[in-house]
Amino acid sequence: MRKIVVINGHPDPLSFNAAIAQSYIQSASDAGSEVRYIAIGSLDFNPNLAHGYRQRMELEPDLAEALDAIRWSDHQVWIHPLWWLGMPAIMKGFFDRAFLPGIVFKSNKGSLSKGLLKGRTGRIITTAGDLSENVYEDEYSSSGLIQLQKGILEYCGVDSIQNTFIGPLYELNDGDRKKWLEEIASIAGTDVFASV
Repeated sequence: MRKIVVINGHPDPLSFNAAIAQSYIQSASDAGSEVRYIAIGSLDFNPNLAHGYRQRMELEPDLAEALDAIRWSDHQVWIHPLWWLGMPAIMKGFFDRAFLPGIVFKSNKGSLSKGLLKGRTGRIITTAGDLSENVYEDEYSSSGLIQLQKGILEYCGVDSIQNTFIGPLYELNDGDRKKWLEEIASIAGTDVFASV
């Protein structure tokens, strides 16, 4: 069975993103996978990479533990709301602070960097308050997805990344949200049995 890490980038523990995470975790666990959960909003860390790469900041224990879970996994599930066509600030701060050279990628002067998370697959689940998937794709060229999928995860070696878009949330009633949570549970079951 797969080793799955579910990472929730929404800072609110009562958000629909948290419900999505729990639905995925329950289904994947029921199917026999080992699952670890990271709620970025509950981690204790400074999201500001104050010195850039000039001076290394020590990783807080919560960041070190989160990185251990990410490296332990063979499948990553990233869940986040779309805010200003990107991820919430706390999630971006997580990447800035934790996804560092020598930890998730290796810089090679004069050639392409090498991703150190090779051998892992991924899924991105994005929620949007007032955007449909068509508008996101047609008007905004899926900019947030490109940042996360290509600019971060694939750059660090994660491949075979699947995407799920849920929105606009303001149009969803309780029944719609329940159907989406059932769909997420089904997706988790598919992920568990996908080839690694």
